[in-house]
Amino acid sequence: MRAALLETLRARFGALPAGDDAGMDQMSGRVRLQTLVLLRWIAIVGQLLAILFVHFGLNFRLPLLPALGIVGVSALLNILLFVIYPTAKRLSEIGAAGYLAFDLLQLGLLLFLTGGIDNPFALLILVPVTVSATILTLRSTVLLGLVAFTLAVLLTLYHLPLPWSDPAALAMPPLYRWGNLMALVLGTLFIAAYAWQVAEEARRMSDALAATQLALAQEQQVSALGSLAAAAAHELGSPLGTIAVVVKELGRDTPADNPIAEDLALLQSQVERCREILARLSRRPSANADAEAFSDLGIANLIEVAAQPWRRANIEFAVTLNGAGTAPNLPRRPEIIHGLSNLLQNAMEFARTRVTVEVGWDDKQIRLLILDDGPGLNVDILSALGEPYVTSRPDSGGMGLGVFIAMNLLRRSGAGVTFANRPGGGTQVAVIWPREILVRRPA
Repeated sequence: MRAALLETLRARFGALPAGDDAGMDQMSGRVRLQTLVLLRWIAIVGQLLAILFVHFGLNFRLPLLPALGIVGVSALLNILLFVIYPTAKRLSEIGAAGYLAFDLLQLGLLLFLTGGIDNPFALLILVPVTVSATILTLRSTVLLGLVAFTLAVLLTLYHLPLPWSDPAALAMPPLYRWGNLMALVLGTLFIAAYAWQVAEEARRMSDALAATQLALAQEQQVSALGSLAAAAAHELGSPLGTIAVVVKELGRDTPADNPIAEDLALLQSQVERCREILARLSRRPSANADAEAFSDLGIANLIEVAAQPWRRANIEFAVTLNGAGTAPNLPRRPEIIHGLSNLLQNAMEFARTRVTVEVGWDDKQIRLLILDDGPGLNVDILSALGEPYVTSRPDSGGMGLGVFIAMNLLRRSGAGVTFANRPGGGTQVAVIWPREILVRRPA
């Protein structure tokens, strides 16, 4: 999934910002080795205490040396891993699955020596499978589940007797043992499936939020570039004006037949060209303090800016204003521009002939209704909108992140976003801001 997400983000935004690409590729390592080593140390201490307490505290005779040898092998492997690999080492999918498979086999050998499926600690077989469900893929979890199932069956059929003081005093009937096996298998299956589903939802949300942050960072870079252009135009205006005055005076004092008169005329024309370029740059909106006049936009202009990349010749686009008093100015914030742009892109792609944005406002709210005359949304899709990886176009190659990103960016600006199907056909998207959050009061 992460590989597909990276490809989609590269296609949408080009090269990822420094650190984001590497950071997401690093996450392909499923889990830190140190985490699994710590879990194994906890298991080793627990196994050691249980063996010693049963053997010496309860006077139940265990095959002590073989049991301690099995625990010792696990401890030795942990020490070797700690010495060989750095603390930040991340295991691959295969490495982590192999690590957990070793833990299953080690636990199976201990249970073989201490009563097999009759041992109450047989319940611990589900632990490696559950850990796999939270950090590994479904395939690895299924494979480990099969290993656990095989071990449970073998421990039901083959094992040393329970370490009672008199092993013959309590012999479990076969039906009870097979009941234990079924309980263990079903418990492992249910807990692993539940843990995998919860962990998968968390992973999907994490990936989608990473895409949201990347989209916002991209929009902020564009905004910063506009600010830089406006600031450069402002700073260069004064020296360029001085150069223009000096060139004009030199041209006035130079006779027309002088060889440098032609060069001065060319220089003056290039100065005028530079002034025109700087004038165009200074008209571009920016978000810095030196260009305060461009930090806010009329609400209709803001919508036009957001819709501009997605305008289509065969789709009519209109903005209607309906509110009390003068239309408010909105801050030209990257999350608002990009969020509205994503919603308008969807509307343009689904519309048959027309997209309309109805804007309303009063003393308490600013409301945008994005209306298209397309086919509308399926009821199942409509109820799931706002979740990552939900798309009504599964064959288009998209990952269903556009609406998720738009909703999260607009919510960061204080807006609420809702979707509905229009009675006459098409989709309606309502974006509502509390006015005091979005509109700055005059000083």
